[in-house]
Amino acid sequence: MSPRMSAEERRESVVDAAVTEFARGGYQGTSTEAIAQRVGVSQPYLFRLFPNKRAIFLAASVRCAAKLREAFVDAAEKVPPAERKDALGVAYMQLIADTDLVMMQMQMQVAVYQTALTSDPEFGETIRRAWTGVFDTVRLLLPEDEAAAFMAEGMLINAMTALSYPPGHRLWTCALPP
Repeated sequence: MSPRMSAEERRESVVDAAVTEFARGGYQGTSTEAIAQRVGVSQPYLFRLFPNKRAIFLAASVRCAAKLREAFVDAAEKVPPAERKDALGVAYMQLIADTDLVMMQMQMQVAVYQTALTSDPEFGETIRRAWTGVFDTVRLLLPEDEAAAFMAEGMLINAMTALSYPPGHRLWTCALPP
């Protein structure tokens, strides 16, 4: 029999499950019941860990951005400065092999847009801060003009991935450096 998880470990597993569920269903289309089922906990227990669906989505959004930042920092530490942009690109291509991660990034953008139409500015601000953190990390690792180009290429790659363009498609040559 395996040892019981602590509440913090269970929270982490909820956030992992939430990334998957929200990536596939979006904020509006994902139920907390689906997240609870993926983790193997009851919905009431889920709400002991998080106050509401909004908090779960925000935790998943912050996790998604943190995963990007960590991968970029790790990639940059392994190469000389002149090779960083390529190393960050390779790291990003490895990350997006996880389609849930790419789709979660897209869902974050959709959720901010949808909440801009409501009266919850803090929701959008939390997600924007997470994205700003990603950009700020890239700006610390690359010259500013390269950082902006890198982020733009990443957004194009996200769109092509979300639209299911196969890796050999001609549009990929626009997004990937020669």
